[in-house]
Amino acid sequence: MDPVRIGIIGVGQIGKAHLHAYKKIPGVELVALADIDAAEGRRVSEEFGIPHVYTDFRELLRRDDIQAVDVCLHNNLHMPVSVAVMEAGKDAYCEKPMAGSYRDALTMFEAAASLGRRLHIQLSTLYSNETRAAKALIDGGHLGHIYHARSTGFRRRGRPYVDGYGTSSFVQKAIAGGGAFYDMGVYHIACMLHLLGCPPVARISGKVYQETDYDMTRPDAHLYDVEELGMGFVKFAGGVTLDIIESWAIQLDGFESSSIVGSTGGIRLEPFGFFTSLGDFSLSSTVNLGETSYRWHQLRENADAYDSSQHHWVAVQQGRVPLLPTAKIALDTMLISEGIYLSDRLGHEVSAEDVCAQSVSTAIALAGV
Repeated sequence: MDPVRIGIIGVGQIGKAHLHAYKKIPGVELVALADIDAAEGRRVSEEFGIPHVYTDFRELLRRDDIQAVDVCLHNNLHMPVSVAVMEAGKDAYCEKPMAGSYRDALTMFEAAASLGRRLHIQLSTLYSNETRAAKALIDGGHLGHIYHARSTGFRRRGRPYVDGYGTSSFVQKAIAGGGAFYDMGVYHIACMLHLLGCPPVARISGKVYQETDYDMTRPDAHLYDVEELGMGFVKFAGGVTLDIIESWAIQLDGFESSSIVGSTGGIRLEPFGFFTSLGDFSLSSTVNLGETSYRWHQLRENADAYDSSQHHWVAVQQGRVPLLPTAKIALDTMLISEGIYLSDRLGHEVSAEDVCAQSVSTAIALAGV
């Protein structure tokens, strides 16, 4: 099988994580990287054996020996660069969240459709053993009629930069677009949408907070203007509902993990449990996910194509499996997150149409893009 030839734009913390993942996958050839930090670009190219280095990503896109490009930039750069990748005739793989606003995410989604390119979004929770087991039980009909799900994410004191790691770019709306929802919530909300089958969003309500103290003497601390805690409630077409809580910082010791319930069964993801009834008996089951994963890899063709987001992307490029609808899942995740922000700002429930009508581009303009 011919090697999958990949370029990457942005080799900061996230870009390096993607490169480490690719190095573990057979059949991948890392052809070129682009980063505005020339010295760091050269250092990373030597570390990962990448022969071509650019400071202008457009030079990378002009290469005709790259079939897919990985975009690992700040949120408000995702749309212009990903669209440029697809306009250059290459498939695009973009870090989460899909963009800094729903409007920009929609632009990406529509560009992929009009250009006939594949667009893949980094949603790592879709590939966990817990999510794959839950999907198998749901697809097997073991939950019956699904009517509600819960999306949760917890950090007690884990705000980027403010609590001591990462840069201040993570906590500025002008660069990141949002806070806890865009950093962590995207993973958990997307997972629930995947398990629910991505039903159409009807109405959204929510509230966001920034209440926990932090050191105001730190450089750029005054630029911290995104949420550290957010709650939401989503009504989907057909009557299914989803409640959401996502925390970067809260004075509690934890939340229960995400869950999904139906008429005949329910699932909690971590620790994984399946709950059902047998006559008068209420049954709570644990599952050996390690053994399950082993069986999948021994008995199912292309099981490795779902080991991680990068494994999946490579398998798609090799033509072994179809692309999961990660762009649609990520787009609807953006719709929900921005709907929560809009509901908080207006003080009442909003419709999906309200979000579509009021969302505006937050993309950072790039010369020539």
